[in-house]
Amino acid sequence: MAIYSFDPLQDSRWADFVQTHPNASIFHTPGWLRALRLTYGYEPAVFTTTPPGVKLTNGIVFCRISSWLTGRRMVSLPFADHCEPLWESAEDYEEILGFLRRAIKTENWKYIEIRPRNSERLAEISTEEKGSSFHFHTLDLRPALQALFGGLQKSSIQRMIRRADREGLSCEQGRSEALLQKFYSLMLKTRRRHRVPPQPISWFRNLIACLGDRLCIRVATKNGAPLASVLTLSHGSTLVYKYGCSDERYHHWGSVPFLFWNAIQEAKDNGLEEFDLGRSDSDNPGLINFKSRWGASSSMLQYVKFSSHHAERPSGDRRTHIAKRLFAYMPDGLLTAAGKLLYRHIG
Repeated sequence: MAIYSFDPLQDSRWADFVQTHPNASIFHTPGWLRALRLTYGYEPAVFTTTPPGVKLTNGIVFCRISSWLTGRRMVSLPFADHCEPLWESAEDYEEILGFLRRAIKTENWKYIEIRPRNSERLAEISTEEKGSSFHFHTLDLRPALQALFGGLQKSSIQRMIRRADREGLSCEQGRSEALLQKFYSLMLKTRRRHRVPPQPISWFRNLIACLGDRLCIRVATKNGAPLASVLTLSHGSTLVYKYGCSDERYHHWGSVPFLFWNAIQEAKDNGLEEFDLGRSDSDNPGLINFKSRWGASSSMLQYVKFSSHHAERPSGDRRTHIAKRLFAYMPDGLLTAAGKLLYRHIG
């Protein structure tokens, strides 16, 4: 069986396919792919068994990344928590995976990474081909709003939402430049706490331009001062929590739970059925516990990595530790410049 490749930003079949496929997400959309290309120069490509000019029946989308720092590779998809391969039959699955394994050598890729949401469909992947794994949380929005609130952890989430109401916190939302600036100032504070640089502000501007009303920035304020912010995306019946940031001095006012609850209420009003809370590193129990306290279901994301050689995975990289110490003390301008330089190599 032949495997075909095409540019999903030039071939209108991809947008039509993603719009109707039940397993497609916001990360499959041309808007997400276009923002990646505009910001980082990544080139998207879809691989399929469907011939040109014929209605698509399957496809897996990648971005080609060529970096002098991290090598040549294909990722499905950069900065996406998950990107399900959109295939139906076992035959399609076997043909495309076989093609990708061969492409490692024929195209001289360092590796090819797939980030499926449902790893059960990749049950035949060998241990050597398993990549990183993460905790993954989703909240079912179909129950009544009162039932959803009752499912929240009482001593932390419910209590903090009520505290935010007593403190008179307000929620500003939209996609304006003014809101983006508030969001990014909080993002800079948060990334500094985590000792990593922020992604360039151009990434968020391009997401706004390419996704339009599928993107929403929410900022919790008190007396006009920004306390916390979340950036959510929507596709089909799913709301996706993608970025969050805050000023830790005001965590005791419940600013972060206040924003999450605001997003849930609006999602319910719009008829959405799922809140995708995203992935969490296994060594981040605080974030895992926070998401669990919303009554969310937990599963694991298992990434797949095809490589021409199976090198040992590094642990306790001393250079990373040193870099984090430097990031913690960099002036804001230098920290944002580091983000502009580094993120295009990370993907």
